[in-house]
Amino acid sequence: MTAALEVSSPVGLIAGGGVMPFAVADSLIARGVEPVVFALRGACDPVAVKRFRHHWISVGQIGRVARLSRAENCRDLVFIGALVRPALSEIRLDWGTLRVLGHVLAAFRGGDDHLLSGIGRIFEQYGFRMVGVKDVAPELLMPEGCLTRASPDQSAIADIAKGRDVLRALSPFDIGQAAVVIGGHVVGVEDIEGTDGLLARVARLRAEGRIRAPVSRGVLVKAPKSGQDLRFDLPTMGPRTVEGAALAQLAGIAIVAGNTLVAEPQAMIEAADAAGLFVTGLPV
Repeated sequence: MTAALEVSSPVGLIAGGGVMPFAVADSLIARGVEPVVFALRGACDPVAVKRFRHHWISVGQIGRVARLSRAENCRDLVFIGALVRPALSEIRLDWGTLRVLGHVLAAFRGGDDHLLSGIGRIFEQYGFRMVGVKDVAPELLMPEGCLTRASPDQSAIADIAKGRDVLRALSPFDIGQAAVVIGGHVVGVEDIEGTDGLLARVARLRAEGRIRAPVSRGVLVKAPKSGQDLRFDLPTMGPRTVEGAALAQLAGIAIVAGNTLVAEPQAMIEAADAAGLFVTGLPV
């Protein structure tokens, strides 16, 4: 397991949607590090965040986050949680953002990794250190090896290899972090609709007869992009991913170990075992 980086307390979590921000916060508390959650309006769970010291922010309020972080003595900041990419017109500009508006506009001229890395560099210019979940909560990362009763057969192993090749080839275009391969045929890659949307599309194609391969064949492969800043936007999976893979009638899920976040791991494994799917962690 990757050793956790030595971080200062408290740590600021710039939190989007889903359960991962709170899993990271709980992990920090277990290590004796205080989390301060900067909850993004319209994304972060307003009920779950009440368990932690928190402040509400809007997308684009870089100056407000910097000011609050200094007031809370947060030197280290983490981006964590799901967020729908906003349009420039939806950003709530404050004076701190206007001062670096050119850098913000440049960050938007690319994919998600380019955007998050660009915003991260702005916070670093403000004197903060951007750290990743790999640094503060490595126990939330996917381990290597198969976690389920089912395991990949030779057909699935070949599909996994092809999926990794596809994702590696797509990496320079900063498109997505997942692909579905069935019997050596690439039937879908992740785009703006995310992994859930990709799996729903595969399920629909099966229902329409566009995918003729037998059920319980094919693999969802997830991996970060080559050259990606691994502090930001790591692939994430959990019980919901397993549910989508089951509806898509796949054989299983393969994700890169050490570089993928796992939400609710026990529930994920139980759901996969119940559906007869394999979940395996791939070597980097």
